[in-house]
Amino acid sequence: MESVVALFREPQQAQGALAALQARGFDRDRLGFALIDAVAEDTIAQATGISPEAGAPGGSASVIRGTLLGALVSLVLTLPIWGLLALIPETRVYAEGGLLVVIYGLIGGAGLGGIFGALTGSDHGDYVKLLRRMGVPAPQAERFYNGLKSGHILVIARDPDGVKTNEALNVMRRHGAVRLEDVEGGGRLQSEREGQDGH
Repeated sequence: MESVVALFREPQQAQGALAALQARGFDRDRLGFALIDAVAEDTIAQATGISPEAGAPGGSASVIRGTLLGALVSLVLTLPIWGLLALIPETRVYAEGGLLVVIYGLIGGAGLGGIFGALTGSDHGDYVKLLRRMGVPAPQAERFYNGLKSGHILVIARDPDGVKTNEALNVMRRHGAVRLEDVEGGGRLQSEREGQDGH
């Protein structure tokens, strides 16, 4: 399986590339795209009949990150209040209750953070992991993802036999695939042909 991955500046360019790829014999289930703008994503999906590409599941890293962030936010919000209760002589009587608020806030914040981390990982997925599974080298996968986050549209064409990859690459270039150097200030051609081994 070989894949051609490209970034486009405008949704119309990506839509045109997807339509041209279908006209060249690429099955819909072998094509995918992703972008941050949900409205434009829906427009492309309806116009081409191609489903948006979901990133790989975020996994436990999203849960752990959310848990730590939730715990940190709860400490930032509750510790100053408890500190004031302990410092002011008239409110020291409430300091023990304030400490309980800090503890329960820490537990609740960590729990909510973990839940939101799990939801975020499941909904949005990990596009770097998705591209790595397709054979894109890690540094380049990161750069593709940075382009996606900066508002570009990611288009993927998979060729199980490796016969049409050059054709897909040419179609994407003709429809305006941008270079990584134009997205991030340096790098290889944005439209790349990648096999399972990353070459």
